[in-house]
Amino acid sequence: MKSSFISIKWKTFSIFLIFTIVLLGVLWFFQIVYLNDFYKIIKRQETEQVLDKVEILLETEDDPSDDIEKIAANCNLGIFITDSEGQPIYNAEYISNSQMSSLPQFLFSSFYNQALENDGEAVVEFKGSQLQRKHSPVSQPPGNESADATGADSEGAPAPDDASASEDTSSSTETTESEPEAEENLEEKPGKIAYTIPPEQKEELFRQNIGNELAESVIYIRIVNVSGAEKVIMINSVLTPVDATVSTLKVQLGIISIIIIVIAFILAVALSKSLSKSIISINDEAKKLAAGDYSVKFNSKDYMEVAELSKTLNYAASELGKADSFQKELIANVSHDLRTPLTMIKGYAEVMRDIPGENTPENVQVIIDETERLSGLVNDMLDISKLKAGTISIQTEEYNITESIRHVLERYNKLREVEGYTIDFIYDCEVNVLADEQKMYQVLYNLVNNAINYTGEDKKVTVVQKVNGNTLRIEVKDTGDGVKQEDIPYVWDRYYKDKTAHKRALQGTGLGLSIVKSVLELHGARYGVSSVQGQGATFWFEILINPFSEEE
Repeated sequence: MKSSFISIKWKTFSIFLIFTIVLLGVLWFFQIVYLNDFYKIIKRQETEQVLDKVEILLETEDDPSDDIEKIAANCNLGIFITDSEGQPIYNAEYISNSQMSSLPQFLFSSFYNQALENDGEAVVEFKGSQLQRKHSPVSQPPGNESADATGADSEGAPAPDDASASEDTSSSTETTESEPEAEENLEEKPGKIAYTIPPEQKEELFRQNIGNELAESVIYIRIVNVSGAEKVIMINSVLTPVDATVSTLKVQLGIISIIIIVIAFILAVALSKSLSKSIISINDEAKKLAAGDYSVKFNSKDYMEVAELSKTLNYAASELGKADSFQKELIANVSHDLRTPLTMIKGYAEVMRDIPGENTPENVQVIIDETERLSGLVNDMLDISKLKAGTISIQTEEYNITESIRHVLERYNKLREVEGYTIDFIYDCEVNVLADEQKMYQVLYNLVNNAINYTGEDKKVTVVQKVNGNTLRIEVKDTGDGVKQEDIPYVWDRYYKDKTAHKRALQGTGLGLSIVKSVLELHGARYGVSSVQGQGATFWFEILINPFSEEE
């Protein structure tokens, strides 16, 4: 069955290409679609800044003409400064076909009035960049066959003058079509025929015929007071169409897009291959680990995350190897401890059956002892399995742990008498604890039993009870060979053993310390072991107490 998951190689490749396409889309959107708008916004902001600079120059310098010329030239602007009557003071025009200096009086008055009504500032936007002659009232002798742009022929029709004759047919037609609207304003005087165009039509004609329809212009008007005299600053900025620039950018972006896509494709392939190579290598090694080969090594270190994963998997392989080794040892040791009592029980039973007179109390006691040992081993195995599975809970109660320790040590009275063991109990006072008495009894018994099994030739074991504030510390010391420092982390494992062969416990099953660890963890107690090679080992744990006031 084909997997429905996409490989990391192709996923990385796809993400990289998608990112590239989105990036190119953003570039195209902002550099082409909105290029005109961005250009206009920047141009308007630039013109407003120039307006502020010119105002400062007028207020601070006696003759700012040179600075105004430089500003106009650098920014490609038309700067026209007049008095309140429209008389020119400074003029610097660096725009193609700009005719700010020949601004009609009626239009200047219109701009001026708009600025006055708007707190001294006004902005006028219009299309066109080429100024055309305005219509104005003129006089012409009767019967003259020629007329200027604002005159009329002898039949009452307007006729172009010499200058207007050079205009194209469309201009003449436009003037002719506007004649009927102007007939209402015709005035007859002796020897003269003239007509006028209302100021609203003049302004409209001026605005519509400044130039071609493609260019957009803006005029900023500001009225300032310099040394008590009113001056008018007018700055003309042409928002030049950027069609040519857009065309150029389209070609450039087209080439750039192809180059970027090719580069992105190569990088995506290389990156996805490099990243997937490490993952594939780790996956191959992980399959070996799953098959039971715990000697595998994960060495992928291309990236930080992959290196961390390699370290984690190496640690997991090491721990799994140890667990597998412990499992095999557990099976071998449990088999040994089960086989030995069963063999002895069977042997003594056969002897008692086959040989007359061997049915003695001593032989029966051997069978009973081995049966108890076998029963203890089975019980310990069941306990450790339940503890590891979390199916055993503790029933806490307040009880005298000092008395519980004395009861544990009484079980070894026969061992003291027969084998010559010395078991000392050192304590200062009776101590109460809040714990599960039965489970803690098992902990104490297993610790003492472990010390007896591994104590030295002097057969001495010491149990110490210490009180530190609200904490009880129990120590069980032996005088044996001790535990090697590198083996200390593993002494709590089931059937822990050093490099020597497994030693059958004299009084226990080999599972005692693992049970101790699980019970203490259920109680939230601290525990540990300290050892000096050749000087024995000390197993200890700490638990909260409630001491009696009575001391011994």
